[in-house]
Amino acid sequence: MLKQIIIGSLLICSTVIITISFFAAASGMFDFANKRLQSGLKHLKMMIILSGAVLWMLAALSTAVWIWALAFLWVGEFQTLEAAVYFSIVSFTTLGFGDVIISQEWRLLSGMLAANGFLLFSLATAFLIDFLVRIQDGQEP
Repeated sequence: MLKQIIIGSLLICSTVIITISFFAAASGMFDFANKRLQSGLKHLKMMIILSGAVLWMLAALSTAVWIWALAFLWVGEFQTLEAAVYFSIVSFTTLGFGDVIISQEWRLLSGMLAANGFLLFSLATAFLIDFLVRIQDGQEP
């Protein structure tokens, strides 16, 4: 049990740090884009910047899923990358179909994965809402 908690905690910490790094990079990139786009096309500018931010957050969340999938392969829980990625996506989104389950030896990780996904989706949502508010107010994102 302690091994699962340590591995799960390290995975959560690493995915949170990586996702926050994506946030920081997004702020810089979209600040750059915001200055370059024509000021007269506010709706188009907002659409382009927000679309980029959404895709960038999707990349951040996908990276977290892949980290978990690779961890499941590393501990030997899954034999194929497809199964590890599928289980990670289903658990990360807290959907949890139950068609692919993990052994009792590693089952605590599935709960930690779901909590991590819920946390990162919440952070990404908050980031995107703040981003949209700043764009609408004419501030730098």
